[in-house]
Amino acid sequence: MTALFDLTGRIALVTGSSRGIGLTLARGLARSGARVVLHGRDQQALDAARETVLAESGGEVATARFDVTDAAAVDGGISEIESSVGSVQILVNNAGIQRRAPFTEFALSDWNELVASNLTSAFLVGQRIARGMVDAGSGKIINIGSVQSQLGRPGIAAYAATKGGIAMLTKGMCADLGPRGIQVNAIAPGYFATELTKSLVDDETFSQWVRTRTPAGRWGDTEDLVGAVVFLASGASDFVNGQVLYVDGGMTAVV
Repeated sequence: MTALFDLTGRIALVTGSSRGIGLTLARGLARSGARVVLHGRDQQALDAARETVLAESGGEVATARFDVTDAAAVDGGISEIESSVGSVQILVNNAGIQRRAPFTEFALSDWNELVASNLTSAFLVGQRIARGMVDAGSGKIINIGSVQSQLGRPGIAAYAATKGGIAMLTKGMCADLGPRGIQVNAIAPGYFATELTKSLVDDETFSQWVRTRTPAGRWGDTEDLVGAVVFLASGASDFVNGQVLYVDGGMTAVV
């Protein structure tokens, strides 16, 4: 049974993986045997993340640094990965940012940055990687959405729009790439305790709302996402395509 989830020797690129959820996903893939390529903007953070993954998995771990919102940089960065590591067989589109402000006061520059970082990046990296997967006749693409792919909250209309876009991009990619042997799915995390959400976790009123609103009664731990990413990256999900898997402690299931 464990062979279904074995990723030994498969090359996995996780964007935005120098810290937080992305790093945890990369660690999980490495523990399952994948040759992981960590990606980020800060080389020092990438080097530290690489040491963490190496110490834990003992496998092959590479790093890549390029702008996921720039088509030329994406092409160059992935070409370098292909030359130095090999063709990517598993892609996790995790890179993204958050900006908060009331809708009527939301700056156009923040809107443009959110769309570029959260949605355009998944399009650009996914398109570039998919071309090689089409040639190979197989591949796994996992886009990272959010509970905001389905639910809205005050102050994050723009973020929710980008994550709703991720859900539909996933389905559209499935329609185009499924006939070529490629599975494209999304993971939509709920509220997770990370360094980026520390201010929310430390806000007892907000934390109490999260615990009350979530049937599991707690914030998510990034390790809660590992099973989902390994499943969607492995042969166990070969007939799963175009789906959004909510890993949210039940938040989107209840009112």
